[in-house]
Amino acid sequence: MKGTSNSAMQIWRWPVLFGTVSAAGLIVALLGDGWYDVLSCLALGLVAAAGIWLGAVARAEP
Repeated sequence: MKGTSNSAMQIWRWPVLFGTVSAAGLIVALLGDGWYDVLSCLALGLVAAAGIWLGAVARAEP
């Protein structure tokens, strides 16, 4: 285990970003149809893709 200490910003950066983008995507989905649905799908898909990618990177590191 490394002896480094992480600041609160380093610890909460990704969860806050993912939560904000997810909430924005859900709110946009409630506002309308058409382009709103596309924006919502992109926002929620981006969060899912980033989570999968970051999980794969973390798993690949020893």
